[in-house]
Amino acid sequence: MSGSGACAAGFGLVPTDTTEDVRARGAGVSTQVAVLPVGSFEQHGPFLPLATDTLVACAVAREIAAAYPVHLLPPLTVSCSHEHAAWPGTVSISAVTLHAVVRDIADSLRRSGVEALVVVNGHGGNYVLGNVVQEASARGERMALFPAAEDWETACERAGVLTSLLTDMHAGEIETSILLHAHPEFVRPGHESADFTADDRRHLLTVGMSAYTESGVIGRPSLGSAEKGKELLASLAESFGSYFALLTPDDGATPVRG
Repeated sequence: MSGSGACAAGFGLVPTDTTEDVRARGAGVSTQVAVLPVGSFEQHGPFLPLATDTLVACAVAREIAAAYPVHLLPPLTVSCSHEHAAWPGTVSISAVTLHAVVRDIADSLRRSGVEALVVVNGHGGNYVLGNVVQEASARGERMALFPAAEDWETACERAGVLTSLLTDMHAGEIETSILLHAHPEFVRPGHESADFTADDRRHLLTVGMSAYTESGVIGRPSLGSAEKGKELLASLAESFGSYFALLTPDDGATPVRG
């Protein structure tokens, strides 16, 4: 195994691999694994960019690519953000479209010899991604969705995140921390005083986010820090190991870095 994945992981949102990089990486494993970051383009309060979920998904994917011999793909930057439609700038596609795009990508990868796909989801509203993976697995295809809630819980414990996953719903401690670490230049002033909680959101799918928050924030961004962001990403990269092993049972592969 080589560190070509780590090289590709170091250049922003778009991987810089050549086709020869992909060929060389694939020569060292019996099962090639691609990683697809899926974000969104939706409001994240007045201090985080519309592309926050994409930036988070890419940060997680880059950590994975630095540690494992995977084929890092460019992100899907628009997804299912319908619950945020009340805020200017938010853009959505239908769940049917997202389902079709991910399935088409997986089909295309298999035709080029990449048998397994991990979808790294950065937006909680992309419920359909679970169905995509569920259906693919039933067809005998190798696909996984990452991170699971348990992976986030482990990461939050390691990083010292104080807000629960229920409370830290949107533009809160987790997302602010990851951006403060990975893209501090995109975090604007104001997160220090933007905390707002609304744990009972049972009608969210019916009435949307605007029924629960005026600012667009649900969580405690004031608790965010770059150090927490660094630890969150490191923990998620470690948690990815079980997914990689599940998708490559015959490789006996180990991470590029410990």
